Amino acid sequence: MAERTGRSNRVAIVGAGPAGLFAAEHLASLGHSVTVYERMPSPARKFLMAGRGGLNLTHSENLETFLSRYHDPEGVIGCAVRAFPPSALIAWANGLGAETFAGSSGRVFPKAMKASPLLRAWLRRLDGLGVVLKTGWTWHGFGKCPTHLLFDTPQGAQTVTAGAVLLALGGASWPRLGSDGAWVAILKQAGVAIAPLSPSNCGISAPWSPHMAKHAGSPLKRIAVTCGQHTRKGEAVITRAGLEGGAVYALSGAIRAALEGGPALIHLDLRPDLSLEDLTRRIAAAPSKSTWINLLRKAAGLSPGAAAIVREAGAIPRAAPELAARIKNAQVRVSGLAGLERAISTAGGIKAESVDNRLMLKTLPGVFVAGEMLDFDAPTGGYLLQAAFASGRTAAEGIGIWLEAGKAAPGLPG
Repeated sequence: MAERTGRSNRVAIVGAGPAGLFAAEHLASLGHSVTVYERMPSPARKFLMAGRGGLNLTHSENLETFLSRYHDPEGVIGCAVRAFPPSALIAWANGLGAETFAGSSGRVFPKAMKASPLLRAWLRRLDGLGVVLKTGWTWHGFGKCPTHLLFDTPQGAQTVTAGAVLLALGGASWPRLGSDGAWVAILKQAGVAIAPLSPSNCGISAPWSPHMAKHAGSPLKRIAVTCGQHTRKGEAVITRAGLEGGAVYALSGAIRAALEGGPALIHLDLRPDLSLEDLTRRIAAAPSKSTWINLLRKAAGLSPGAAAIVREAGAIPRAAPELAARIKNAQVRVSGLAGLERAISTAGGIKAESVDNRLMLKTLPGVFVAGEMLDFDAPTGGYLLQAAFASGRTAAEGIGIWLEAGKAAPGLPG
């Protein structure tokens, strides 16, 4: 355990996700007294949910390419990631005994392919550093000063006054796991500029005709999806409401922008492995009396779900060139994005103009922010977790500087 400094200042961290816990670790290792307050019954619930798919911690591509994946116009996340890059996150995970590896796509995972062993080791480390974790504590605002916090707890209303505060409350996606965006109204009232929260890395809603209902759950494998100038290859799944899956999630930012003008169009290439000419030849070689089902499934090699998408785009043409063109460019009208309750992440949040270079809120001295509360967007692939860890580290360093400068008032028991 790090030697205690004897300072009376305490750090209150609100939110026990990756950003909050990582900041707690850094500050406790410096000897600060740290308490983490979490409204859910247990910490890091969304982190554990992400681990069900293997816990993609970060990505092994070169740093400049990595940084280009973020929508981060003011460079807030970019600065944090440069200071705490993927190599540092990998070293941290390995140091916890969660040895990592890079998959064929460059994504980095723990070899255990789940979050729970890493989280258990991490919580043991935090406990050894003296970090206190209080669950069931719901923050609902500020009291007499920015570092005076009001909570609802299992024991009733409680107040906490700290030397510095970190808010790491997440965005608003998957609210049942703890992040519901309730902080937006509180910080807006305190003069913090916030871009509206909206779903990201999410599915789309499409006004399907009735025949599409029976294809709900059908996979669309090895397709390419285009919105405007942006194209992503991957997979998707037909749902009753529209489409979900990696190829769609990766375009959520472009689709969101397109929807600002009303309903949008995306274009599906259902056979990106074949050129238009090759696909036309295959269809033309089919028996002249082939049914449209045989043309789509046998000649064109489409799955039942992909065939349904072709049919959904309009009357199926018989001529080989027109049918091939439809398969290579099937239009889907998008009426909206799936809701925040099922989105992987949240776009929008606290604008860069509201924080300093250490992620302290300019209108609330002593209050710092990190993680998905910040206004940035990123695809899946390790970029979201990397941003959470890196911004948590930046905020923790800022808190350390704030406390050591003696600008904070002594903390009171709470």
